[in-house]
Order: sequence, then structure tokens, then C-alpha cells
Amino acid sequence: MWVQHLQRGTEVVTNSSLASAYADKPSSYFQGARHDIIGDLPRSPPLAILEIGCGSGSTLALAKKQGKARLTVGVEFDRESAAMARDHLDMVVEGNIESVELPFPPAHFDVLIMSEVLEHLIDPWTTLQKLRPFLRVGGVLYASSPNVAHISVLRQLLRNRFDYKDSGITDWTHLRWFTPVTYGEMIERAGFRVSWVRAISPLTPKQRIVNALTLGRLSHIFTGQIFVKAERAD
Repeated sequence: MWVQHLQRGTEVVTNSSLASAYADKPSSYFQGARHDIIGDLPRSPPLAILEIGCGSGSTLALAKKQGKARLTVGVEFDRESAAMARDHLDMVVEGNIESVELPFPPAHFDVLIMSEVLEHLIDPWTTLQKLRPFLRVGGVLYASSPNVAHISVLRQLLRNRFDYKDSGITDWTHLRWFTPVTYGEMIERAGFRVSWVRAISPLTPKQRIVNALTLGRLSHIFTGQIFVKAERAD
């Protein structure tokens, strides 16, 4: 199995072992535009955007289509997805973000997107610190990852289970786990100032009732995907 390639001392995973880990994923796993992120971007001026794990390039292509991006750069380790992204983006760097060297000067980008990426990394803390200099001061980071404190996971734990699946919160390719609070803390410790932490999907009517009755104290268990917006602090 690909995790056997992890070296505890140096925390290195080879590109070939990483590719094999995702070989059985359907093509849809690497596609889909983040309309919510692009919708939050200002209309002007057009921005230089870097997306880690860009997949087929749908999100950055949408930003370009809406006139919100002047430069679109993606980093993608999946070869087929990177090839598709090259048809839409200004530049695609193929490789594992934890080991690849990015050929850009400091403060080159206005926006950094990491959608469903950090949970797949061996060392997301160091990776955030590595990427921070490429974002200008005041530049925006959008990041999202699954919430291990979601009620669906808690139900499993109450049954003495933690079952890995091919997708979702307990996707077997996830290496790291976060709650909304610890996710925001990780990003702040990397030198960002968090603007907000929220769920990607709104609460259902039943969840809203429970949330109101508990004065919001259990809102985190209804968050399936953690969504953070932050700025580079300095």
C-alpha cells in the first residue's frame, strides 16, 4: 500500500506512490468549480490566483471567465487532471506540493486557494508556511477540509467504529484531521489572519432548530466541510 512509502524521519512520499494512492479515484474527484470562492472575489481589479490541487482547472477557469483573474496558476499532482487544466489555465505545475519547487517570486499572487487539500498532506503546517511568501501581504487564502467532529463521525465513534471510505469525511486518502477550531488555529500559526471560519453547506431546518436550542454550542458538529477565509498577516 502507498503509505508504506512514507519515511517517518524525512516525511517524504514519492510522486509514484502518491499517484498510485489516487489511481482508483473517479475523474469527477478532480473536477468541479468552487462557485462560492469565486463569488467571494472582488470584481476588480483582476487578480493573480494560485490554486493548489487545481484538478482539471474548473475553479480558476471560472474566475477567468468572470473577469476576476488576470493570471491563473494551478499545482496538480494527478497527471491526467494537470493535462486538462493546461487547456484552461495560464500555467500548471505538475507535482506534489510538499516537494515541488514553485518558480515564482515572493508576493506574486493575490489569492491562494487550497480546496480539500490540507487533509491529504503529510505536513500541512509546513506547507502553509512554504506557500505564504508567494502571497502578497493582505492577499487572501481560501481553504477547506472535512470536519472530523461532524455528527456522522461522532455516530461512528459511539458505535466503536471509524470506517474509511472512498470519498467523504473519512476518505482513506486523508492523512490529517481537523475540527473548525484547530483548522483555523493551524492557518493562523502559519502567518495568516483568519477572517472567518464557517461551513460550506448551510444548516438543514432540523439542524437550525437544534443549533438554536443549544445556543450555537454544537454548531461545529453540523459542519461537514470547514471553510476558511484568511489574509496574509505580514
